[in-house]
Amino acid sequence: MNKQEQIQGHSTGQPTISNPEWSKELHKASQKALQDVLAKHTDLYDAAKIDPFNMASAYLDAMFSLWRNPAGLLEAQKIFYSDSIKLWQYTSDRMLGKQAEPVIAPKPEDRRWRDAEWSSNPVYDYLKQSYLLAARCAEETVDSFSDLSVSDLRKLTFFTKQFVDALAPTNFPTTNPQVMKSTVEQKGQNLIAGMQNFIRDMEQGDGQLRIAMADPTAFTLGENVAVSPGKVVYQNHLFQLLQYAPTTKEVYKHPLLIVPPWINKYYILDLQPRNSMVKWLVDQGHTVFMVSWINPDESYGDVEFEDYMLDGIYTAVDMVEKATGEDKINLVGFCIGGTLAAATLAHMQVKGDKRIKCATFFASLIDFSEPGDLGVFIDDAQVSELEKKSGAAGYLDGKLMSQTFNLLRSNDLIWSFYINNYLEGKDPAIFDLLYWNSDSTHLPAKMYSFYLRNMYLTNKFREPGGVTLGEVAIDVRKIDIPCYFISTHDDHISPWESTYVGARLLSGPVRFVLGGSGHIAGIVNPPVANKYGYWVGPQKLPKHPDGWFKKTERHEGSWWLDWDNWLTRIHKGRVAARIPGDGGLPALEDAPGSYVRKRI
Repeated sequence: MNKQEQIQGHSTGQPTISNPEWSKELHKASQKALQDVLAKHTDLYDAAKIDPFNMASAYLDAMFSLWRNPAGLLEAQKIFYSDSIKLWQYTSDRMLGKQAEPVIAPKPEDRRWRDAEWSSNPVYDYLKQSYLLAARCAEETVDSFSDLSVSDLRKLTFFTKQFVDALAPTNFPTTNPQVMKSTVEQKGQNLIAGMQNFIRDMEQGDGQLRIAMADPTAFTLGENVAVSPGKVVYQNHLFQLLQYAPTTKEVYKHPLLIVPPWINKYYILDLQPRNSMVKWLVDQGHTVFMVSWINPDESYGDVEFEDYMLDGIYTAVDMVEKATGEDKINLVGFCIGGTLAAATLAHMQVKGDKRIKCATFFASLIDFSEPGDLGVFIDDAQVSELEKKSGAAGYLDGKLMSQTFNLLRSNDLIWSFYINNYLEGKDPAIFDLLYWNSDSTHLPAKMYSFYLRNMYLTNKFREPGGVTLGEVAIDVRKIDIPCYFISTHDDHISPWESTYVGARLLSGPVRFVLGGSGHIAGIVNPPVANKYGYWVGPQKLPKHPDGWFKKTERHEGSWWLDWDNWLTRIHKGRVAARIPGDGGLPALEDAPGSYVRKRI
């Protein structure tokens, strides 16, 4: 029985939506449950958390900036008042049946206004346009600040947008036409169901609201996600190594080792057969090995960033060599896994280790000078606070990381679900990508501190000898093997302009490709979908990313095809298909293994 059936009743003798006493009792029960949840967790909200993003000084500086130079504010307000008068005239003309051009229109990619009522109904049209005018005024006022630091201006811009997005009329029952329609049709039961969803999410978040994005019971690892057949052929305290079963009689001689980020779980690259990169690579004739990182607990508090290199990639390379008998391996790193791959390659360069034949970087930062919107959450004060929290627990809570990433795309990853779950009273969607997105991982305290301070805060990683790992001062500029960089145009986590700057640091031949869409959808873009497209530019990378982009050629479809062509040009030899467990490593258990199943 689903939630609506429970509320409305669907068999004789049960209360129905038309019974007001049923509605009153359910409302009282929901209200009592909400009060109990809030009372249970009031200790979570102490005074120290009033300014978790260290915004007080930025807002104070902004206030003084306005006093010193109010011209920007006055200009923004002048335009706002002028356009507001035009909007009144426009609305009056529409009420009289006249045709008129809107004063302001939402951006084509803004999906909040898809309901036809936002355009066809003059009242809702007025609400929409008045909101857009006010939002533009607020954002242009922030843009006018000319004497703030780059860090403060970035923070103000980001959080002003968060504030503006939160106040959108789409987020309130009486000003959202679709919610009003649902409320009338269901006699308000959608709002009661939404309250139940809210209480459930508060309980799931242990007193902090964690909006459910997907039905947690809809997917089971190894059954309908992470289903590519294979075996776990090695494990240690940090990772399990998966080797996937071949689907071709022959395979390329050099195996492919994929190092995913440990901020999330590996199966984003093996969701379902239709969108699994693992399956696609295996079908092309590659022997694919995947690192499946452990989801750490408090006992991992002393694990360092270099441990992920020494006990992670180095050990994985040893095991791939042992399993296949090949001493030439193609390495792939995704996001922070790519940063770690670059560190390992630089370390290997010093050690004279030549086992990596070529490397591929998925949306990976090597130069952190422009971290994009993620930089809003990283300054010395915030990092110190995170170190205090994670040091006490031994790890940084994965739920906090998940909430941070969701804020980067709040309309898509917060407010759309707020409307669906709480205003419409609907159950979360059944969507593999959102299920993965909700399957968070913790991060070891010392590793996370090292990563933030040496990469994001000081950007030492790009400097020769700036970072020491495994008693070696590494220099990414000495990486001289062929490398393939794929970044995505709308990436809010690893901006492509920054990954481009990092790609130029390497001394070997580099192919830089820019895909459409964002950090996840742009990478997980199977050819069968024929979406997004990609740009390829000159082999010699110009100094500035804009200069490169001007010389690019756009191709339709998936960049996977371009990457596979690049890989096959580097290694052309083929051998008999390798069966997991039949080589130098025994099979320990079936893929996807046990490490990936550990949930927060």
